Amino acid sequence: MAQAASAPAVGFLYPGHSAEDDYPRLERILAEAGAEVRLPLVHTDIGEDAHRVDALLEMGSAARLAAKVEEVKGQDIQAVVWACTSASFVFGWDGAHEQVRELGETAGLPASSTSFAFAHAVRDLGVERVSIAATYPEDVAELFTGFLKAAGAEVVAMRGSGIITAAEVGTWGEEEVLALARGGDHPDAQAVLLPDTALHTAAYIPALEAELGKPVLTANQVTAKEGLRLLDRKVHCPALGALFS
Repeated sequence: MAQAASAPAVGFLYPGHSAEDDYPRLERILAEAGAEVRLPLVHTDIGEDAHRVDALLEMGSAARLAAKVEEVKGQDIQAVVWACTSASFVFGWDGAHEQVRELGETAGLPASSTSFAFAHAVRDLGVERVSIAATYPEDVAELFTGFLKAAGAEVVAMRGSGIITAAEVGTWGEEEVLALARGGDHPDAQAVLLPDTALHTAAYIPALEAELGKPVLTANQVTAKEGLRLLDRKVHCPALGALFS
């Protein structure tokens, strides 16, 4: 169900092309729950598609984000989110804050990123111990562990998958996503985090939580929730898991 152009909107800057179709899917699911909100998305130029620190720092550079700000503002938005986890947490806790501050200044709008979306989602769930099931190589996943620790979460387990490109991650279906989540779960974890916006997850969240028996936070799900937070909108939507319930 498409929302009217006058509906409140948060714009997303999304790196490249992989799981961007999760955002219209999220908008439809939210509409079915009675939320009148638009989630328009604009693609940024990513440079090299690689889960490697140097490539991620360039992908999330202020210039690459700023280059698409006017385009996304053309969607009549009230807030903007950098819909990328790795090219935000790779800057570290302070650097990721600076990235969001610069984006907000450039756009003249409230701004955030997927990394902070995860930090806020963990807080909203009221959990302390989490595990990470990452598509990334181990060294990049370790940087996400450090980011979450800076946010006050205890990471009891972390598993990387060694996938280098977002393009490959975008080809994964429900079976691979469920296997990823199972592999990254831990008995002490109160929630499991899947931190890649290149991963299709919007349609799988109920199945993921049923499989693991605990809340599951996925990148595109928490990014949408972060956008709603910036719009000061609270939505009850069990189809998007415990975070929205």
